[in-house]
Amino acid sequence: MKVHTHYYVREDIRALYGFYSLEELRMFELLIGVSGIGAKSANTILANISPSKFALSVITNDVKELTKLPGIGAKSAQRIILELKDKLKSEEAINEDAFDTAVIPTSNTNSAEAVAALQVLGYPVKEATKAVSSFDNSALSVEDIIKKALVYFTR
Repeated sequence: MKVHTHYYVREDIRALYGFYSLEELRMFELLIGVSGIGAKSANTILANISPSKFALSVITNDVKELTKLPGIGAKSAQRIILELKDKLKSEEAINEDAFDTAVIPTSNTNSAEAVAALQVLGYPVKEATKAVSSFDNSALSVEDIIKKALVYFTR
């Protein structure tokens, strides 16, 4: 079985990091851009959580999930969320198909965040938008909207 790997080389300290997927490499690069998070910490984080679950935790402001990671306390988790939330949302927007014209609900910011989180989980923007729009979510938290949308997908 051939494994495709992606590498990140730090020549200033002569270090080489390998990743199984391009998603892991991109998440690593985003993490080392956070103040207080170095290559070793980023590597430890990615060894303990998948990039998609990490991104979902950041987008949904799930400090509790992030503090379960080794070496990440409440302050570090809040700093990661603060510095990466917008970057992860824009990263998802960049990765979207340029011809995809689905409209993400903007009247409710929780709905928009839920759609972005569902995209991180691998659902296309059209399907995520359809799922989030299939029920009244005006008074729901982001987490509750995501849960209901996931139930919608299981039907």
